Amino acid sequence: MKPLVVKLGGSTAGRIEMDQWIAVLTSARLPLVIVPGGGPFADQVRVSQNNMHFSNAAAHEMAILAMDQFGIVIAERHPRFQPARSLRELDAILAEDGIPVWLPSQMTRNADIAQSWDVTSDALAAWLCRQIGSGHLLLCKQVDPESLPNDLEALVDNGVVDAMLPHLLGKETVLYVAGPSSLRSQLLALPMTRIPGRRVGLPDEARTETCR
Repeated sequence: MKPLVVKLGGSTAGRIEMDQWIAVLTSARLPLVIVPGGGPFADQVRVSQNNMHFSNAAAHEMAILAMDQFGIVIAERHPRFQPARSLRELDAILAEDGIPVWLPSQMTRNADIAQSWDVTSDALAAWLCRQIGSGHLLLCKQVDPESLPNDLEALVDNGVVDAMLPHLLGKETVLYVAGPSSLRSQLLALPMTRIPGRRVGLPDEARTETCR
C-alpha cells in the first residue's frame, strides 16, 4: 500500500508535542513518510532576509534547506526514522519497515515550484504525495482545525495551511489536519489505528478512514 504522508509542523520544534507526535507516528500500523516543517531554522531565514535583503528565490532555497535541518533533528529521535533524499531512498527505507524522513532539497532543486514564501512545507508535502502516488496527507499542526469551518479555503484564510497547498494538492489526495486535541486523544489510544485529526471537507461523523 502507498504510504501516508505526514507533515510534522515546525511549530512543534523544541516542544513536548514534537516527541508526542513521534510516539504516535512510530506506533502506526501502516507505512509513513514524514515531511518536516522548517521550524526555527526557517524563522531564521526570514530574519536574515529582513536584515540582508536577499531575494525570495534565495530565501525559498534556504527555507527548503531549513526543512532538511529539522528533518535531521527528527530522524535522530527514533530508531525507525531514517533520512531520505530521493525516491530510491524512500522506497528502500519503507521496504525495511523503516519510516523515511524526507529531506526535500535534492528532489525539489529543479522542480517546477514557485519560489516564494507562499510555498511552505504544507505545499511541499502535497507535492511529495503526487510524486509517490500517496492518496492521503496528514498535517500535524499546533492549532485545532475543529474550531474553524471545515473547508480548505477557510484553512488558507485563517493561516492554518499555506496559500499554495490547494494548487499542489492532487484531486485524489485526501487531506487531514490534526492539532493538539487530536494528539491528546491519540496518545491515550496507542497504537495509531486510524488517521488522526479532521478530514478536510467531510463532516466529522462521516469519517471512516483507518490504518491497515
